[in-house]
Amino acid sequence: MNNRTKWLVVAGVSAVALAATAAVGVVAWQQYQTRQVAPSAAETTASDDWATGDRVVFRNTALGEGYGLVASVPLAEPSGVRALTAVACDRVDATPEEFSCLRTERGVVPSYSASLYTNDGVVRQTWPLPGIPSRTRISDDGTRIATTSFVTGHSYATIGFSTETVIHDDAGGDFGNFEEWTFIVDGAPSAPLDRNFWGVTFIDDEAFYATAGMTNSGKTYLVKGDIPSRTLTTIAEDVECPSLSPDGTRIAFKSVTAGSGPTVHWTPAVMDLATGEVELLPEPRNVDDQIEWLDDDTILYGMPRDDQAGDYDVWALAADGSGDPAVLIEHAWSPSVVRR
Repeated sequence: MNNRTKWLVVAGVSAVALAATAAVGVVAWQQYQTRQVAPSAAETTASDDWATGDRVVFRNTALGEGYGLVASVPLAEPSGVRALTAVACDRVDATPEEFSCLRTERGVVPSYSASLYTNDGVVRQTWPLPGIPSRTRISDDGTRIATTSFVTGHSYATIGFSTETVIHDDAGGDFGNFEEWTFIVDGAPSAPLDRNFWGVTFIDDEAFYATAGMTNSGKTYLVKGDIPSRTLTTIAEDVECPSLSPDGTRIAFKSVTAGSGPTVHWTPAVMDLATGEVELLPEPRNVDDQIEWLDDDTILYGMPRDDQAGDYDVWALAADGSGDPAVLIEHAWSPSVVRR
């Protein structure tokens, strides 16, 4: 085979591969569109009052009209009619005045972005993400917005995944990729090549907790971040996706209780920050989510439904391990509790 023939073969194979990729993208886009125009599987209403009162804000995953839109239900009536916005997000976090939205722009070739919205739907700022949206959190005062996305891979169970975590401010600036910060392990600076950071939970506008993970060893740390000095300091091991309790005394997180890599099993757990004591909670299923606190006694997390891909429920569980999991909101994902 001469060189010209070789290049023709390569070109032909490449064209077939590109055509197949485009076809898959078109089918996925068509499926997404179909899910959005059918009658909704949940009782919904379009309302300008969606952001009033104490509420739970979430991504609506009820198949049909309104699928993927940011929605809310009153905190006192989580099973009630959900008020829909016009904003579609993959991940959402909210404060009384605004919300953070991570989004996949679906099409033949997808793109990814993060936006900060006021509650009336006005975009305050938008910035691109390098990959699939994963986590977002806003500080209580609304001045800091954390985002995590996958640069490679699409799951924390994927071997060799890579993430980018950045904190933006509400003026449009950012504090750089966490991999550019000083990482302090056991009291000394460290810069392992396989480090990743994700799962920010804010203490205030200058400090936060997050996860540091090593993809080669599978080791994870709870780290405390300091924004002014741009440092990340390890304070405990085997903690993923922390979430600080409303009273600031405990961390809820997902703990590896079996397997590794693609077979890993995570169980919700709570750590007392003063004593370091950890209690595993009575949830037998694999929970791959960043936990949210409903109040000081109850945690929330999303679980996929067995009967429909792309659909989830938000579950509630007593933080002291005294009860069994129960569905709080059907057809919902990425919950954020907002109290005025």
